[in-house]
Amino acid sequence: EAQLAESGGGLVQPGGSLTLSCAASELPDGSDCMGWFRQPPGKGRWDVALLDISNGGTHYADSVKDRFTISQDNAKNTVYLQMNNLKPEDTGMYYCVAGRPLAGTCTVVVGWYQHWGQGTQVTVSP
Repeated sequence: EAQLAESGGGLVQPGGSLTLSCAASELPDGSDCMGWFRQPPGKGRWDVALLDISNGGTHYADSVKDRFTISQDNAKNTVYLQMNNLKPEDTGMYYCVAGRPLAGTCTVVVGWYQHWGQGTQVTVSP
C-alpha cells in the first residue's frame, strides 16, 4: 500500500525557516509527480510546489516563488520543501502528494492526486 509520511512542521516566527520532508513507499510505477499542497484554516487546498522526479521539472505557486525550494533524495525516496522567509499567510496544513503526470506535466489540480499524506501543520506567528 502506498504511503507518504510527512514531517518537519511546527511553529515559527515570521521571517523564519522550516524544512518539510515526505518519505514515500510502495508508490505505483509512474508516480513521477510529487509535491506539496496546503490548506489554510477555513479554506480549500492549493498547490505550493510540485516536482517531476523523472526529469527534475518544478512548479511553484506564485506566492512562494523565490522563498520555497522543492528537492528530492532518490536514494531515500524522499522529497523536501525548504521554506524560507515564512509569512503568516503561509500558515496551514501541508500535505504531501504523489501521482502520475497529467498530459506530461505535474498538474496543480488537487483532485488528480490519488496519494496523500496525513499532513503536517505549519504555523507562522509572532
